[in-house]
Amino acid sequence: MIKLNILSVFLLISIAISSQEKNQDSIPVPEPKSFITSHEITNGGNTISYKAIASETYLKGESGEPVASIWSVAYVKEGTNDITKRPVTFVFNGGPGSASVWLHMGMFGPELIKVNSDAKEDDGAAPYNLVTNKNGLLDLTDFVFVDPVGTGYSRVIGKGKVEDYWGLNEDANSIAKFIRQWITENKRWFSPKYIAGESFGTTRAAAVANTLEGDGQNMALNGLILISQALDYDGSTSVHDNITSYLTYLPSMAATAWYHKKAGQGKTLESFIDECRKYTYNSYASVLYKGSLITEDEKNEAAEKLSYFTGLKKDYILKSDLRILMPRFQKELLADQGLAVGRLDGRFMGDEVDKLSDGPHLGDPSSYQISSAYTAALNHYYASELKIKMDRPYLTSNDEIGEKWNWRTVPKGKYWEPTPVNVTRKLSETMRRNTEMKVMVASGYFDLICPFFDAEYTFSRNGIRKEKIKMTYYEGGHMMYTHEPDFIKLSNDIREFLSN
Repeated sequence: MIKLNILSVFLLISIAISSQEKNQDSIPVPEPKSFITSHEITNGGNTISYKAIASETYLKGESGEPVASIWSVAYVKEGTNDITKRPVTFVFNGGPGSASVWLHMGMFGPELIKVNSDAKEDDGAAPYNLVTNKNGLLDLTDFVFVDPVGTGYSRVIGKGKVEDYWGLNEDANSIAKFIRQWITENKRWFSPKYIAGESFGTTRAAAVANTLEGDGQNMALNGLILISQALDYDGSTSVHDNITSYLTYLPSMAATAWYHKKAGQGKTLESFIDECRKYTYNSYASVLYKGSLITEDEKNEAAEKLSYFTGLKKDYILKSDLRILMPRFQKELLADQGLAVGRLDGRFMGDEVDKLSDGPHLGDPSSYQISSAYTAALNHYYASELKIKMDRPYLTSNDEIGEKWNWRTVPKGKYWEPTPVNVTRKLSETMRRNTEMKVMVASGYFDLICPFFDAEYTFSRNGIRKEKIKMTYYEGGHMMYTHEPDFIKLSNDIREFLSN
């Protein structure tokens, strides 16, 4: 009798432990949330009735269980007679680690936040200026704003792991999977399809376009809109000994010096930039590649020219060995005023406490002077207009993603040596397989992180067919749409791109 009771106890304990282990392995997954509202807007001279569909889309693992939740906001025109002729444009920002808030609330969304157009004032504190997007494109295309895993409301769920999403290839795979799933659920396989990305979002766009060709579900895109492109990181990484970056950044330094009246006075911006282009290609490149083999006369001549274009003193340039790192340019250009210029947008200026630091120490004024307005605008718009209620904060950015990001271009276990990221060749190959795909590249003259000259340098190589690329330029920075004249110009340029 005693032996039987002991056996029963052991059996009960074993069942309890087994049940606990099972519960630990099976994290409950709630039903995906969805919020649908109806709206009306006038774009392109037409009144558009549309639905805003803010929702979670669950991506499933190999065994069919949900492992990730992708948050998106879709704006879909109502009453479309033939959806096979109605384009849909997927939109995301960059980082990696940034949500789609910037293009959503700054460029393509039906409601936009407006910050100081001339980069003269900080966004300050609430209230802010939210306006209807009268220059919007909803008359031409539906939009789907996508937040990658770890940004916005998107996250891993169930047995999902962040390492399956936080990487160059992993990210492209998950976004491609989301796009296919959204297209399938909304019966849009015959609709023209576009991607609009900004910064790292352009890296993602090229990678996603390539990924969409595989997995037994080949999806051909009609076009890419690359805002502040970053396809080849050699040209957008200002570090010692990276000769490419000294070349690609110089014309943007010249443009910024012109803007702040430190160089090129009496000349138009375009003519001064063109002069700098020619010097960069025809003279500066050979100076850099010769290195210490140049003569003293060549060195002095180069220093004088660089001073002429950048507005920095000749002695400073000589001490820099004719190689000016971008953070130092940001700090030195307006050092006489105790100001540092922005990285995302060289028009912005920040008052630095430490006047001698090697680069801005407060952060990027073109970021911190507008980010609170964008964050407040999205949260207000979500709650008041889209009636969204979630149980967690919307992450406009997530630094943890960048810290853990996997830049490997090959699977783990395969031999790989770290190299600067370059997805241009992938884009070139995709465009040759998909001959109908066209690409628009939008660059800001005062962008000091993804320089416009790097776009020219990138798209003149890598097997890219020049006739398939439309290059456009703006007197703004990385987010050129914060400058009102450029916002209108960019909107018109994209309208023309989509219409043609």
